[in-house]
Parts: sequence; C-alpha cells; structure tokens
Amino acid sequence: MVREEVVGSTRTLQWKCVESRVDSKRLYYGRFILSPLMKGQADTIGIALRRALLGEIEGTCITRAKSKNVPHEYTTIVGMEESIHEILLNLKEIVLRSNIYGVRDASICVKGPRYVTAQDIISPPSVKIVDTTQHISNLTEPIDLCIELEIKRDRGYRTKPANNSQDRSYPIDAVSMPVRNVNHSIHSYGNGNEKQEILFLEIWTNGSLTPKEALYEASRNLIDLFIPFLHAEEEDINFDEKKNRFTLPLFTFQDRLTNIKTNKRGIPLKYIFIDQLELPSRTYNCLKRSNIHTLLDLLSKSQEDLMRIEYFRIEDVEDILDTLQKYFEMDLPKNKFSF
Repeated sequence: MVREEVVGSTRTLQWKCVESRVDSKRLYYGRFILSPLMKGQADTIGIALRRALLGEIEGTCITRAKSKNVPHEYTTIVGMEESIHEILLNLKEIVLRSNIYGVRDASICVKGPRYVTAQDIISPPSVKIVDTTQHISNLTEPIDLCIELEIKRDRGYRTKPANNSQDRSYPIDAVSMPVRNVNHSIHSYGNGNEKQEILFLEIWTNGSLTPKEALYEASRNLIDLFIPFLHAEEEDINFDEKKNRFTLPLFTFQDRLTNIKTNKRGIPLKYIFIDQLELPSRTYNCLKRSNIHTLLDLLSKSQEDLMRIEYFRIEDVEDILDTLQKYFEMDLPKNKFSF
C-alpha cells in the first residue's frame, strides 16, 4: 500500500493503492482512492485524470518495418504462413517499455523453419520487450527472414502516412497508448454542508508501465499544463479596440524563467520541473530515468553525482550548468564535499 499526504488549511488529503495485480504480461491493474474531498472535487479530479491517463501518457512502439526482399506490403512469400501485411499487424501489437526519445533501430534476422516471436527482435539495451512470446510469423521452410525496424516514443494514436514503398519500407500505425482503460467512481458520505467524497480510480495498463507509474506521469502532465497560469496575474492584459478582444503578450519559457528568478514572492523549486528547462532531449531523458524530476531534485545533486548517471556525458553537465547560471544564477558543486 502506498500513501502520500497533502496538508491543506482544514484537512489532510490522503491517497493510497488499495488493490494491485498483474493479470498477464500485457495487463496490469491498479485501484486507488483519494480522500477526503469536498463535494464536487472528486468528479473534477476524476475526469481530468482519466483524460490525462488515456491521452497524455507516452508509450514506445514499432513505427516502421523494412525488408529488401519484399516488393510490396501485400506480398506472400513461399515458406511463410503469413502475408507481409499480417506480419505488420503483428508487429503493431508488440508492447515495448523504454524512456527513449527520437527514433531507435531494431531488427529481426532468423532462418526457418521456426516460429518467430518478439523474443527474436534485436533491440537497443534501453528498450525492453514486455511479452517476448508475442507472435510475429511462422516460417514453414528453411528461408531467411530479415526485417529492419524503427522504434519511437510518442503519445496517442498516429495513423501511418501514405507510402510509395519505393525503398521497401512500410509504416505501421503507432498506438502509443500504454493505458488501456480508466474508470472513476465517487462515494459520498456525511450530511448537509459537511458532506465529503472519496474518489475511486481504476487503471488498466498494457504492461509497459504499472498503474502507479501511469498515475504519477498523468499527474505530472496535468501540473505542467497548469503552471503557466501561476503567472497569469503578472502578465499585462490589453484590450484591442480594433479586434474587440483582450490580448496577452507572448512569453517564451525563457521569459517565464526570468520572471520566476526575479519574482519577490518566488515559486518553490519543487514546482519547477526539469522538462520545462528546455534541456536537450538526451539530457532530460537521463535525468528523468534517475528520478530527477524537479529543480529541487537537480540542485540536490553535485556535478560528480550527475556524471555517475548512466550514459551521461560532460556535455550534458555543461548544458545543465549553463541553464542554471543563465536563468537562475545558480550553480552545482563539483562534489558533495565542496563548499
């Protein structure tokens, strides 16, 4: 059971996981509760989290396949039970887990007769195949099957683009939706003005992440969306008589960082997330894998700590130091014992 607390002015909110199970390699289930909430708050939170869980969570999938010996997508090959089109549909069902950004290459190169499964995919170390038993093809004769694959991390559903197949490369519909289903329900208790609510949240995932991880990421994404409104009162709103509407000045995130730095009231460092610092995707990815999510997390590390992160380079540390110095006039010590 997991529990976290947020102390408000009149009550303490608590959330916990009341049920967690693995139904199969490709089906995880979790049930969570959040309470006590004021009347109406459970529905507000439940609807927002459900939409974020279903549409804002990133997933990794195979987006393209290529084979030199295949003239077109609907080819049938002697000694292969499936058509190329059926193989592409099978590749679409492969569930992957990773934190990569950008495109990564993978491949399949086997010789029949044999069953070809997801276990036969040669992928980068940063990509994990959730269910290695997923079927791809059945080779009934001693023929070679060599397929080059492209893997990409994204969110939502992307239909495959038009393809002329001149390079014998075939796009695959990208289903980057690791959360399969979400339900929320509300239990009310108390009387009159003292009425309170409990939010129940059920999450099913495809195994590439746990329901708890999905809930954490969805919550983070919602916070990121609302952070710009923390500075809404600082922006000048002007009425344009010609267009008969109010206009807001355009602010880049660099402007917002400067505002945060010079704001006398200040914003707690734990509410500034590293994905807002516009670091290179590789640097951001390494930090996130190391559970460094906020500026507060980052400032608790030394340069020596960062260099211990897997795949981290001195160039990544320099990018971070430049960002901290430029927008916050802050620095990181070289090691834990620097003063």
